[in-house]
Amino acid sequence: CLSLCLSLSNPRMACQSVAAVMDEQALLGLNPNADARYRQRAMAYFEQLKESQDAWEVCAEALAKGIYNDDHVKFFCFQVLEHQIKFRHAGLSAVQQQLIRETLMKWLQCQLMNNQPEKPFIRNKAAQVFALTFVMEYLTLWPKFFFDILSLVGLNPHGVDIYLRTLMAIDAEVVDRDILHSPEETRRNTLIKDGMREQCIPHLVESWFQILQTYQQSHPELTCQCLEVVGAYVSWIDLNLIANDRFVNLLLSQMSVEELREEACDCLFEIINKGMDPVDKTKLVESLCQVLQSAGFFNVEQEEDVDFLAKFSRLVNGMGQSLVLSWTKLAKAGNVKDAAETLQAVEAKVPLLLQLLVHEDDDISANIVGFCYEYLHVLKQLPQLTDQQKTNIEAVMLAVMKKLTYDDEYNFENEGEDEAMFVEYRKQLKMLLDRLAQVSPELLLEAVRRVFTNTMQNWQTAPFMEVEVAIRLLYMLGEALPASHGAHFSGDTAKTSALQDMMRTLVSCGVSSYQHSSVSLEFFETVVRYDKFFIVEPQHIPNVLMAFLDQRGLRHNSPKVRSRVAYLFSRFVKTLHKHMNAFIEDILTRIQDLLELAPPENGFLAMLTSDDQLFMFETAGVLIVNSECPAERKQALMRSLLLPLMDVFRLLLAKLLQETEEERQASLADCLSHAVGFASRTSKAFSNKQTVKQCGCTEVYRDCMQTFLPALSCPVQRGVLRSSVRSFLHRMIICLEEEVLPFVPAASEHMLKDCEAKDLQEFIPLISQITAKFKRQVSPFLQQVFMPLVLAIFEVLARPAEDNDQAAALEKQMLRRSYFTFIQTVTGSGMNEVMANQGAENIERVVFTIIQGAVDFPDPIAQKTCFIILSKLVELWGGKDGMVGFPDFIYKHIVPACFLAPLKPTFDLSDAQTVLTLSECSLTLKMIHLKRGPEFIQFLQQEYLPSLQVSPEISQVRCFL
Repeated sequence: CLSLCLSLSNPRMACQSVAAVMDEQALLGLNPNADARYRQRAMAYFEQLKESQDAWEVCAEALAKGIYNDDHVKFFCFQVLEHQIKFRHAGLSAVQQQLIRETLMKWLQCQLMNNQPEKPFIRNKAAQVFALTFVMEYLTLWPKFFFDILSLVGLNPHGVDIYLRTLMAIDAEVVDRDILHSPEETRRNTLIKDGMREQCIPHLVESWFQILQTYQQSHPELTCQCLEVVGAYVSWIDLNLIANDRFVNLLLSQMSVEELREEACDCLFEIINKGMDPVDKTKLVESLCQVLQSAGFFNVEQEEDVDFLAKFSRLVNGMGQSLVLSWTKLAKAGNVKDAAETLQAVEAKVPLLLQLLVHEDDDISANIVGFCYEYLHVLKQLPQLTDQQKTNIEAVMLAVMKKLTYDDEYNFENEGEDEAMFVEYRKQLKMLLDRLAQVSPELLLEAVRRVFTNTMQNWQTAPFMEVEVAIRLLYMLGEALPASHGAHFSGDTAKTSALQDMMRTLVSCGVSSYQHSSVSLEFFETVVRYDKFFIVEPQHIPNVLMAFLDQRGLRHNSPKVRSRVAYLFSRFVKTLHKHMNAFIEDILTRIQDLLELAPPENGFLAMLTSDDQLFMFETAGVLIVNSECPAERKQALMRSLLLPLMDVFRLLLAKLLQETEEERQASLADCLSHAVGFASRTSKAFSNKQTVKQCGCTEVYRDCMQTFLPALSCPVQRGVLRSSVRSFLHRMIICLEEEVLPFVPAASEHMLKDCEAKDLQEFIPLISQITAKFKRQVSPFLQQVFMPLVLAIFEVLARPAEDNDQAAALEKQMLRRSYFTFIQTVTGSGMNEVMANQGAENIERVVFTIIQGAVDFPDPIAQKTCFIILSKLVELWGGKDGMVGFPDFIYKHIVPACFLAPLKPTFDLSDAQTVLTLSECSLTLKMIHLKRGPEFIQFLQQEYLPSLQVSPEISQVRCFL
């Protein structure tokens, strides 16, 4: 290679030898700044070189001789080689395979002579190509792969860099468990690892030691790379090659070098993580801990480098979890002596665990949570706790309570990435708190009570974060201490007494007035979590209601607080409405302005969003419906709640019909949609028609329907308006039952005009709900609407769509499913006449679509529905007194469908839905046999199965089965 490189002193001459066969114009397109025409030509050239039997060899020559200086061309050449090795290696001749090996070694030799290394992206790509060649050839053609590379690179820094990158690329190809491999690749990889263990791993480990020793001062980046390699390979090689005095002492010395210490920490973590015998693992961890401790690494408070401490915390976490795992195995095996020694080793790490857990840097703390959690799990399994273990539990509790606290920099109104990370960290701390509750619920309850009581006594002067975390701890007890259906205030006297005392303090000490959004939110969250407290002590309800209703809650200056409180108030009222009769009208008066529909043109920022208002309308409905006042008063209150919505709706609908500007139309339509949604939400307080009648509210909801239905004929913003009115009709079918039926025909007529796939998809469930609920009551209507609906569906499904429009294809698939579900509902509701009265031509057309759905569409959910329909049609019309001509249809179309569907290549029996489809398919055949008897068997034996070239003997067996 040296002579080759020297012969390139005249690069122009060398370039000419290749220029004749390489498309220089195409190579210009590799530059990121090249125009589209050149880039397209480069792509075409790339494909040409990839697919050619030997054209790729020019790329090999260019790399071996170092002809091109352009980084993009070098990368391109490696990509071409990569493709040949990855996809066409087996088809290459022995000479070509040899050419690839020689090319790689020549390129590597040239790297040793260069003053400057290649760019990292080229070195990474080269390493990938080396790794792919190794994977393909190590077991057969190139068993001396590593010896060849090591003997070439020696300790040359540029060569060592490529060697280490290649090792990491091999790890990715052969070992990395995150990468999915086929069974064949997995077998190959196992053979490669076995071969490496036998032939070269000791030599590789020795090379790593030499690299670590040689370059730790002159080339720290190479040392870090090498540490990463050791960490990657240690999981599957003989640990004794690494876990020995010589190697470990070297790693520990690098723990004191600023540039190397983090990688050295990670490397030690991987060594500790290796699976091994529990006694040996304990010895390994303990020996490492002794060395680390004597070297002063356990003096965490003296260390200022938080990045290193985060890595060190992860290492300690790994050591702790390894010891816990060893203890678990030894305890399970009944090895009392070794288990006791391992538990002692675990306990010895607890002071360090606590130092790291309570560290002010959350990353350092988060990295030790796993060990802490496992340690508490060990304590949970012990028959009795020692005084020291109880002290440890209390120390963990105090650490968790301290770390749950917000810091001054947390931005509550505009939460970003840092805030999101703290929220996730809090979830980890909550897991610890839950585990503490399992280990010692009494200790946890007492600790929380102490912190809570002390803080509430001085809440006026305490910082917000202390007040918030005190209330938060009370809130978290609700999940940490188990209670059936939230019954925290019955049963265990000690627990209920403590929780009751804390809740009484919370609602009476005035902390709800604390001027910070986090405290306000935590107050209301806790009140609602323990809403059963107010059943035990209802005298506190008025004060809490006022907190919800005034500037502490629904009128707080923070939109985030107002929004959350709207939801929490709804939950509070649902649980305690029986205790609120005396306050209902006062509450409704106080929230009246929060129930106003904000017109789009007034520009005033509403106190609540429309989503928040949904909860408020539901709350108002619950209060009215569950009040003890007479029906006349309930009717009046409900009308006063809904009448403003109807008035605004009429006004805005008239404006929408006159509006020409699309943006204004959209905002008006949204406002109209909100009005309908609010009215619909009030009905959630009713469970059925009876409760609506008892409250005297039938008439007001009928008035709402008459007000809202004209929106269906609005020529603009149809999607939004139809969707909201459709949802309202769904609710009214539940609340008004048959009283809604007079409105359905006109509503259906409007909703079937100018439909999109989504409109129909949402309309079909409404018709299906009406069909399933009212059955024969709506038979005349269904007979009338059946074909218009079906034809509208056919028209939408027949609309052309672009091949690559996945959204349109999905919409059509969902519509097709909805259509089949509708037919299933009709046929399954005992209304034979709905389809029977559509005329022979229409019936045939519909049933053919069912056959098509069962056989031709690779959608097992739809196919299953289709076979259910076919089975039902056979049951209805397939007997002696069934529809004229239907038996012929069974034999000509339904029977073949039952055989053809499972024969389709898309019929995948490894899919659960497809298995259900097959079951329905067989049930259809069973139904045909039930209705047609021996005639069906005769048809199969004498006509259908012979037409499929099935022999008489097999036909006989199949029919018997």
